[in-house]
Amino acid sequence: MSQYSKDVDAIASLRDNQNGGWEAINPEHAARLRAQNRFHTGLDIAKYTAKIMREDMAAYDKDSSKYTQSLGCWHGFIGQQKAISIKKHFGTLKGRYLYLSGWMVAALRSEFGPLPDQSMHEKTTVPMLIEELYTFLKQADAWELNHYFRDLEAAKEAGDEVKAKKAQEQIDNFETHVIPIIADIDAGFGNEEATYLLAKKMIEAGACAIQIENQVSDVKQCGHQDGKVTVPHASFLAKINAVRYAFLELGVDDGVIVARTDSLGAGLTQQIAVSNEPGDLGDQYNSFLDGKEITDAAEITPNDVVIKQGDKLVAVKRLASGLFEFKKGTGVDRVVLDCITSLQNGADLLWIETEKPHVKQIASMVDRIREVVPDAKLVYNNSPSFNWTLNFRQQVYDAWAEQGKDVSGYDRDQLMNVKYDDTELGKLADEWTRDFQAEGSAKAGIFHHLITLPTYHTAALSTDQLAKGYFGDLGMLAYVEGVQRVEIREGIATVKHQDMAGSNIGDDHKEFFSREGALKAGGKDNTMNQFG
Repeated sequence: MSQYSKDVDAIASLRDNQNGGWEAINPEHAARLRAQNRFHTGLDIAKYTAKIMREDMAAYDKDSSKYTQSLGCWHGFIGQQKAISIKKHFGTLKGRYLYLSGWMVAALRSEFGPLPDQSMHEKTTVPMLIEELYTFLKQADAWELNHYFRDLEAAKEAGDEVKAKKAQEQIDNFETHVIPIIADIDAGFGNEEATYLLAKKMIEAGACAIQIENQVSDVKQCGHQDGKVTVPHASFLAKINAVRYAFLELGVDDGVIVARTDSLGAGLTQQIAVSNEPGDLGDQYNSFLDGKEITDAAEITPNDVVIKQGDKLVAVKRLASGLFEFKKGTGVDRVVLDCITSLQNGADLLWIETEKPHVKQIASMVDRIREVVPDAKLVYNNSPSFNWTLNFRQQVYDAWAEQGKDVSGYDRDQLMNVKYDDTELGKLADEWTRDFQAEGSAKAGIFHHLITLPTYHTAALSTDQLAKGYFGDLGMLAYVEGVQRVEIREGIATVKHQDMAGSNIGDDHKEFFSREGALKAGGKDNTMNQFG
């Protein structure tokens, strides 16, 4: 017996014990409301989705082809439509998540207006967006189930047992649109206490996975910009602990922490690490600092900060900003140490921010990490900050050159040019781009592939195309041909925008509550009927 059928029976029994006072209550309608609102709190969602992520991580450990994916969403409606589209095209949302990008929060959701990704937006905007995303995903459940329930009632009224059985099966086997969100807490928006407080808000809103980076929170930069400043491991691990305590306090015992390292592109640190003995974490961190060896105390100036690196005294290189500089070429070693340290101290997944999408580069770091932590897994940013076309064309060019193949017909620095689109190199680069996620998961330990900012770009592109036609010669045809006609023919639910926004659900509720006195909006004069 399905949960819906159990609820119908239970509510019918409850109604019958009210001495006639609940005669207006239809058990099927009450059970329907329960089915359409499965998750009552954000913590319900976080516990449910954390279990999904843990199962997916275990599946990936057994088979690297079982990687997961997500797209970054900056509004609840965008996340909802993404989930609906995946379900429509693939029949299931298994292995598909949402990503909440701090960059898009800063650029699109701050009350200050558009901002750069430097942790300047209101920290509470992040949990508010998580809550908004799940509100829209829950509404997608109610919307889809409402159609199934309507089909069930219509089939019963018509005496069509085949259609009634089909509708009942759709209800009984319904897959929710509520999927995991990997949520960006940036560098924690302050010290470890600030991180803990914000993490709690994010978890209470529904986040089962929190991504935190090892940059300094008050000078945090976008991962693809210059001027990044990292913190010693002790400071970062304190924030990992803060997030774990937040999960445990709220009962999400299997919550997921994604530890991101920006060390590959970060040449600066704000602090010299505390070291208690040679070879400890602080000493290892400080060993990467650039400076000049001091052989005579008289060489030390009032501006110098002197540390011991091995057997040498070194005046570390300090900039006018007061920041300290790392030695050139140490980024990879720092990344490997960051990742091993994070996994050994409570993190579940890694995020290595790179400057290009290159499987061999990523694998070279992951292989070193897996020598110490064999099941290390990545969340990888398939970033729009990369010029994917140019990167992969250059990768093909370099591979061909290494193989001794003639590349004289190509200009490596100009490979973005449209004239290369239909060439052998251009076509092979597109194939490599297509296969990047599968290759990265098989060879570089990437469990989850995400695109951080895709819907930022799609919103801009689609709006540009509509504006170009509508305000130009096409007029209304630009909308009809480029939007509505496509919606109708592709079966995109938003063509019935009133239904998508809950008009039919509202009508049904009116009928539940007021019965024959209900004033409904979906009658014969509703223009939504033009869409069938």
